Amino acid sequence: MTATIQTIDTPDGAFTLIADERGRVLASGWTADPEAVLNRIHTRLRPTSVAEGETDAAAAAVAFYAGDLAAIDDVPVAQDGTAMQTAGWAALRRITPGHPLSYAEFAAELGQPSAVRAAASICARNAPALFVPCHRVLRSDGSLGGFAWGLDVKRSLLARESAA
Repeated sequence: MTATIQTIDTPDGAFTLIADERGRVLASGWTADPEAVLNRIHTRLRPTSVAEGETDAAAAAVAFYAGDLAAIDDVPVAQDGTAMQTAGWAALRRITPGHPLSYAEFAAELGQPSAVRAAASICARNAPALFVPCHRVLRSDGSLGGFAWGLDVKRSLLARESAA
């Protein structure tokens, strides 16, 4: 499978995304290093070749940064995981911008209130960052917790969403 890779400039730095032939985002993140993004794709979905090009998803990311927070909502993504991970990634897309959940609230949302570590793992294994907004999950004390692309980016995204 051939995929398209595109890097755009954002207020949070370079943002690289990889989309499959159907336009589904396989992985994305705040880096100019294609390997860092490619390595987040599950091996069953990893493309055999990648070519530079333009994607609809990049246009959605630009619109998001221009203030249209809903622009990322309908961007198709593809991820491979367990039933719980798949349900978790879908639930992440339902979190309202500006209203983050704690990991405990996220676990409860999945019907697994005691599975807080599993909920955190779902966020950590999320490859199409921004389009599946794992940055909207925080520690129970309100602190940021982790984020694959750095806490400065997570803080910036949350601030952008809460201001809107």
